[in-house]
Amino acid sequence: MSFWAVSRGLTPPSKVVPMLNPNQRQFLEDEVRYREKLKLMARGDAMEEVYVRKQETVDDPLELDKHDSFYQTTKSLLVLFQIMGVMPIHRNPPEKNLPRTGYSWGSKQVMWAIFIYSCQTTIVVLVLRERVKKFVTSPDKRFDEAIYNVIFISLLFTNFLLPVASWRHGPQVAIFKNMWTNYQYKFFKTTGSPIVFPNLYPLTWSLCVFSWLLSIAINLSQYFLQPDFRLWYTFAYYPIIAMLNCFCSLWYINCNAFGTASRALSDALQTTIRGEKPAQKLTEYRHLWVDLSHMMQQLGRAYSNMYGMYCLVIFFTTIIATYGSISEIIDHGATYKEVGLFVIVFYCMGLLYIICNEAHYASRKVGLDFQTKLLNINLTAVDAATQKEVEMLLVAINKNPPIMNLDGYANINRELITTNISFMATYLVVLLQFKITEQRRIGQQQA
Repeated sequence: MSFWAVSRGLTPPSKVVPMLNPNQRQFLEDEVRYREKLKLMARGDAMEEVYVRKQETVDDPLELDKHDSFYQTTKSLLVLFQIMGVMPIHRNPPEKNLPRTGYSWGSKQVMWAIFIYSCQTTIVVLVLRERVKKFVTSPDKRFDEAIYNVIFISLLFTNFLLPVASWRHGPQVAIFKNMWTNYQYKFFKTTGSPIVFPNLYPLTWSLCVFSWLLSIAINLSQYFLQPDFRLWYTFAYYPIIAMLNCFCSLWYINCNAFGTASRALSDALQTTIRGEKPAQKLTEYRHLWVDLSHMMQQLGRAYSNMYGMYCLVIFFTTIIATYGSISEIIDHGATYKEVGLFVIVFYCMGLLYIICNEAHYASRKVGLDFQTKLLNINLTAVDAATQKEVEMLLVAINKNPPIMNLDGYANINRELITTNISFMATYLVVLLQFKITEQRRIGQQQA
């Protein structure tokens, strides 16, 4: 038609522009961009002109150690986990083609963990036998004492889950630690400046000491509030409560570090945008952000069983302790023994709140806050390639949401707190209804 019009001196009709939906337009732009890359590669141009993820290279282990400030500032908690036998990972020698952090069932750290676990299990078995014996042979005791036995027997069972819930995931924990090491060096090579974790070193040391002091304080409070709680029982609970506190500290430190890394990345991105032709750097920033999102997911994958057990213990203990304290107050009035139950309730809910709240803040800083800064960029003041890279970074954030979850079992956020509280309230209402009904039946029989 166009040839016929030109041959006769007529104006050819204009081409009909197809109407594309957003997905079709995105696909077309990606195809055009891919063809441009192929042309650049065919001309033999340098690879840095192509906006793709650069090929991974084996980094110098000494350089990795030099820029691994996260390991250096949080080393005290890692050593404490090794001493307690909770997570026996180790630091490999600085050799090429060898990850900086490793896990081996034949390492001296694992052998030490087995020895500590054997000693601890011996004490736990002795205390458990005493607890079960009193629980079975003394059915006529007061209700609050039975509640105490149920709570502390359930806490003892967490010791037997340690090899399955923690040691079995040692390789995944080593992967997570290596991701942090590689990420910091990659960040330095991309931006020219390291990630600085202010106050993380004293914070980690403080949390290590506080975890054990809190464990001692909680156990001694139960010793003074319970007449049948012997002093040697506390030696079985010291490492268990301290382990729960240390895992809470570990979660807090990592969530805090994720927020710091995201803030450093957004600051570097803002500086790069003000420069000339920032498209290539934005591509590398996009890869850094995706790596950070994957690292948040790896944290939940590495500790999924441990934190899953953590949440179950908190849920069960809180329900039993709350019901026991309210029931005893209804039957016999408030005493100092009920204070011990309320201490356990506030302790468990405090741990759950810290974990969920810190995960919420980490997800918001890495996701929403970072996305907001991207949306505030004036795209009319940059070139087309930069506009495209900003759009691709926004798409990457939508496709890889920085959600912290326990290997897909449960998302850790503030919604988990409200869900647990609603479930607890439901169970407590049902249990208290049974309690009130039983009291009415006894009152009618006595009348």
